Amino acid sequence: MRSKVTIQNLHNKVESGQKITMLTGYDYPMGLLEEKAGIDIILCGDSIAMTVLGHESTLNVDMETMIIHAKAVRKGAPTAFLVGDMPYMSYQISKEEAIRNAGRYMAEAGCDAVKLEGGANMAKTVEALVNATIPVMGHLGLTPQSIAQLGGFKSQGRDCSGALKIIEDAKILEEAGISLLLLEAVPPEVAQIITERANIPVIGIGAGPYVHGQLLIVHDALGFFDAFTPKFVKKYLDLNSVILDALGRYKEDVEQGQFPEEEQCYKLKKGELEKIQKELAK
Repeated sequence: MRSKVTIQNLHNKVESGQKITMLTGYDYPMGLLEEKAGIDIILCGDSIAMTVLGHESTLNVDMETMIIHAKAVRKGAPTAFLVGDMPYMSYQISKEEAIRNAGRYMAEAGCDAVKLEGGANMAKTVEALVNATIPVMGHLGLTPQSIAQLGGFKSQGRDCSGALKIIEDAKILEEAGISLLLLEAVPPEVAQIITERANIPVIGIGAGPYVHGQLLIVHDALGFFDAFTPKFVKKYLDLNSVILDALGRYKEDVEQGQFPEEEQCYKLKKGELEKIQKELAK
């Protein structure tokens, strides 16, 4: 088993020019596989609302659900750097509420950090969390919890004013004390500027190749979610087709009486059937 991945390990990878790997994970089986694959960071993301629970956005998930799933991921991935995604309205109401909910991730689920969306408007909340000894991952660019304001799932920072806002927000968040930064759906040039100026690991999801590491939604990477496919996704497997084929073969076997076969059945001990029949005949 590898040693526990820490924030210092991630900094060391950045300094040595090694790329950081990050995937989402929502349960024990996937956590176990990502641990075996050696993924550095696992994000128990609020994207679970869409990929697992069938909602149309990330807004329909609460802390109770996130804690349950983060716990399961930690059981499967004891050495990965586990980030708990702060769900909608779990940190925006007040700094006290943010600390209370983030503290649950750390204490109950064994997370190594929490992630929240927003720039300058979240700086005071970040400071409060850091002062409460809770490491924070910032999230800029396409922030799914703000899709009502953004007008949908649209890339950000594609003009001068938008790019400068993200660059400035990244600086403000780092000064507020974030340990890592996630950039989503921004042009590579913008991500490069932020990465070159940063003193913390910068991870991208749809932010080009110049960041320190990459994140994908694991269901997207495995072809296990087909409601839509963002431009930045690379599918490494068409898992939906594999599973659908297996389910179809199972259905056919059952309907044709080919399952279960003898090898899938338990056997009575020798002579026990005769005893049963005698008892039933009485």
